[in-house]
Amino acid sequence: MSGPALPANENRAFLALFLVAALWNLSGAIPGVIDPAGMFAREFGRPLTDPVQVAIYRGAWGTSLLYGLGFLAVALRPARHAGVVAMGGLGKALFAINLAVMHAQGWTSDFAILVIVGDGLFVAAFIVYFLRLRRHGIPCL
Repeated sequence: MSGPALPANENRAFLALFLVAALWNLSGAIPGVIDPAGMFAREFGRPLTDPVQVAIYRGAWGTSLLYGLGFLAVALRPARHAGVVAMGGLGKALFAINLAVMHAQGWTSDFAILVIVGDGLFVAAFIVYFLRLRRHGIPCL
């Protein structure tokens, strides 16, 4: 039994979007999991030396790694995995907002601006994705 589907051109566009989203997440997550103190220093401009905080920060990057793997699954079947996009998009939105607040308070390096803008662009693209699913009668959640 087959339900509504995305047109081929939109399916290809969303495949590309979610491949890029996966690469974006994995490009931060892999170094963040391997060297959380180094990633923290890039993002916040100061060292991370407390072993408990290193473990917590590594765990946060582990979450980003899972989002990246989820976006790979979405890329394979964009119309089927809206729940993954909702969770990943909400995570990106909340993280970007929190990071923007921290940047405004002077707690981050300018590297954080790249992350804020990048995640914001993905959130906007994910909103378009949901609007297109809805337009084609594909259940979003």
